[in-house]
Amino acid sequence: MTVTKLSAQELFRAAYENRYTWDNNFPGYTADVTYKYDDKVTTGKVIINADLKAEVLEVEDEAVKKAIHGQAWEIAIHRIRRSFEATHSENTFSYGDSDLTDAVEILVGGKGSGDKYKVRNNEVCLVHRQIHGIFVTINTFSSHQTGEGYLSHTYDSVYHDPKTGEQKGGRSEFTDEYEKVGKYFILNRREIRTETNGHLNIQEFIFSNIQLLEPAAA
Repeated sequence: MTVTKLSAQELFRAAYENRYTWDNNFPGYTADVTYKYDDKVTTGKVIINADLKAEVLEVEDEAVKKAIHGQAWEIAIHRIRRSFEATHSENTFSYGDSDLTDAVEILVGGKGSGDKYKVRNNEVCLVHRQIHGIFVTINTFSSHQTGEGYLSHTYDSVYHDPKTGEQKGGRSEFTDEYEKVGKYFILNRREIRTETNGHLNIQEFIFSNIQLLEPAAA
């Protein structure tokens, strides 16, 4: 009996396509938002429309508004459904090492040369890629199973200078919670714990009263 081993590209592609994304009929939504940072609490509203552009309303403080908008943008950008070809057609993939958790390393060549991923249980559990001239490394520790793909639950991120390897800023730990609204899973809480120079900062974004927008008339 011959066992056919998946190519590195096939293994990575399967995990890529196993991510939970919103379909092309996603109408967008509105939500109330509560932002907690240290002892400060701010409330407002967010709108993510059908083309996944984010808007923050009823928040006066520009720094707070920017923080909330940044998270709303992050939420949307990771739910966009893009084909594997559209995202990775200029990359090649090869196997690296496996670790003690049975995560398989996928090394990237081509346009994304130097990037790497790890795949375990048909999920991408490590992302290490250069974005805007800096390396971001994201380890995912646990995930939500939606029945239509997985969503990250707990994970961390850290940034490094690609030339020197020096760490930039602190390591951040994330916890994401979701609820199903209509037929879509939407983030309703994100906590970010960042330790910088021995000081722990905690940010919490709570999204409530989530309501889908009416689809545009054809």
